[in-house]
Amino acid sequence: MTSPWWRDAVVYEIYVRSFADASGDGVGDLPGVTSRLPYLAELGVDAVWLTPFYRSPMADGGYDVADYRDVDPSFGTLADFDALVAKAHELGLRVMIDVVPNHSSIEHPWFQEALRGIKRDRYLFRTETNNWQSVFGGPAWTRVADGSYYLHLFAPEQPDFNWRNPEVHAEFLDVLRFWLDRGVDGFRIDVANGLYKEEGLPDTTAGFVSGSPMSSRPEVHGVYREWRALMDSYPGERAFVGEVWTDTPEDLALYVRPDELHQSFNFAWLKAPWSADAFRAVIDKTLTEIAAPTWVLSNHDVVRHVTRYGEGSLTPSGGIDRAKAALLAMLALPGSAYLYQGEELGLPEVQEIPPDKRQDPTFFQTNGELPGRDGCRVPLPWSGSASPYGFGTGEPWLPQPSSWALLSAERQAADPASTLSFYKAALAWRKQIMSGDEIEWLAGPPDTLFFRRGSVICAVNCGDVAVRLPEHKELVLATAPLIDDLLPADGGAWLLSE
Repeated sequence: MTSPWWRDAVVYEIYVRSFADASGDGVGDLPGVTSRLPYLAELGVDAVWLTPFYRSPMADGGYDVADYRDVDPSFGTLADFDALVAKAHELGLRVMIDVVPNHSSIEHPWFQEALRGIKRDRYLFRTETNNWQSVFGGPAWTRVADGSYYLHLFAPEQPDFNWRNPEVHAEFLDVLRFWLDRGVDGFRIDVANGLYKEEGLPDTTAGFVSGSPMSSRPEVHGVYREWRALMDSYPGERAFVGEVWTDTPEDLALYVRPDELHQSFNFAWLKAPWSADAFRAVIDKTLTEIAAPTWVLSNHDVVRHVTRYGEGSLTPSGGIDRAKAALLAMLALPGSAYLYQGEELGLPEVQEIPPDKRQDPTFFQTNGELPGRDGCRVPLPWSGSASPYGFGTGEPWLPQPSSWALLSAERQAADPASTLSFYKAALAWRKQIMSGDEIEWLAGPPDTLFFRRGSVICAVNCGDVAVRLPEHKELVLATAPLIDDLLPADGGAWLLSE
């Protein structure tokens, strides 16, 4: 019996605004995505995850949804979405889409009715506020014309739904049906642990963490049991993956059960520093506690891992060297891997974005004290030597640095030593040689991570000096040329043991 596709899939996150622009307005769109699907099939991924493309005023890049059943004109039309799904399936790619159930846009018809006093209990209105703070900075409450306040754990343009209202349950079940009927293969659930808040909304300084009145309330599991029952009524292997920010793998495991979500993002892996001990601790806890593990190094909400890993490295190439080694570790582990667009090009975080070009609400709600997430969302460089680098024909919505001329997909595709070529090789080898659901730790020098999965040995050197590789029969892939069977600092390799 074969495992369902999602259990060991490699899923590629597409931040739609920044992937490819077919219309020439400087903003990525669905036809642009469709035009680049052959690139992703050649890269070797199994599925794509699309960030929100629904009708939205774009206060938070589309995560403020005004209509959950239509495509925003800046991204195309429903016909464009249907064409994208058809092309993806033709190429053997599954399609997952974002669903945003914690909050809507202030322009959603329900919220506009609430402002007029109609069915306000679909949201969380109060006459008095508590001390809750928004994840983006500042108070989590905004006052309306009649003097009452509504709760928004994120931007003021994103009012939180009241999930204690049955109408909200019914609405989202219908939204899921709408997209399942159009052929989607699964959903990524935004803020999956945040839907319910503790009754009475007591004060807290805990923030958005496990056990807080703001998140991970036990009632949320009832929602996902409803959703799973609906999903299981559809043919094919469709899947949910939750964006669940928890403090412990034990809490994360509560979401990944046979009658709830298929997977949740393993942010402990993303947050781990460049350290063999830290990596091993996360791997052990994950494989012990989580039924269907996932691994992710970057996404649209965090600093790109090439830049994160580069901090503290002794060499200029340390960030990219470490990123390649971390990729080998991630792809060698049981479970599925999620890639973020552009990581296959080795793109760093863009840190120098002029204030007048920034769009992330975090930047504005903290009065510029926090840069926000724009730096990981800069449109991709596809070809050419100057902006817009084949992204489209118009000026990109965020400026692209001149240094990206050396990182374009076109340039890297022609270079067998490029990061793109390395990703293609790793993904191709993964399909051929990885098997089994367990790993065996192997002894190694300090600051190294050596483990075996099936007949494959993964070796990662997090130290500052070269180390001897474990005993092996054959070298499959390495992050850099090896001399005398020595794995360099910040390096990684796959070996065959038999």
